[in-house]
Amino acid sequence: MPRPPPPQRLRIRGPAGAIEALLEEPAASGRGAFGVVCHPHPLHGGTLDNKVVHTLARALHDLGVPTLRFNFRGVGASEGAFADGVGERDDALAAVAWCQARWPAAHPWLLGFSFGAAVALAAAARAGARRLVTVAPAVGRIAAGEAPPACPWLLIQGDADEVIDAAAVLEWARGLAPAPEIRVLPGAGHFFHGRLPELREAVVEFAREGGAPRAPPTGPGAAIS
Repeated sequence: MPRPPPPQRLRIRGPAGAIEALLEEPAASGRGAFGVVCHPHPLHGGTLDNKVVHTLARALHDLGVPTLRFNFRGVGASEGAFADGVGERDDALAAVAWCQARWPAAHPWLLGFSFGAAVALAAAARAGARRLVTVAPAVGRIAAGEAPPACPWLLIQGDADEVIDAAAVLEWARGLAPAPEIRVLPGAGHFFHGRLPELREAVVEFAREGGAPRAPPTGPGAAIS
């Protein structure tokens, strides 16, 4: 495995104030992409340091793709208060815009876990995402009639999930047109205890695949400190 990139803690501008973020940029990057990773529910202990979120970032680092993990409004040092998923979607879009300003020739990839997966899905089309990865998505947080993104999309779900109804997730996903690529990890619970290497490898395999994603957006993004 390549050595993980050194993390850089910073704050970026968001719609509700400063957003606390963690930037990790591999020394060599040849894929022309960056990843923005969204964490689980802010009111249930979700932060950018969640181990599944960390694993998603590490999967991209294996391919030389830089990542930005960030805390939603009201979490850690991020300003603002919980906004029921709508404001958190806007936080994710602000994170994408900041990355786009830093790497203007690169394309956004969005990744998320649980609540963060629903946020990533809601933000994907607006961000012009070229890849989307949703892990154990909180389907109850996904707006009815939400159009599937046009980009390649991987959904990973454990079939022993004790938090999210795995059967409901899979029924919902298989009913979409087009449906995402679905990867079920037998026996895996919501937090993928003991299964993180498999999760990481599934994301690496998906990220290596080809595809014809859409053109990325442009937008302002500036560090506060």
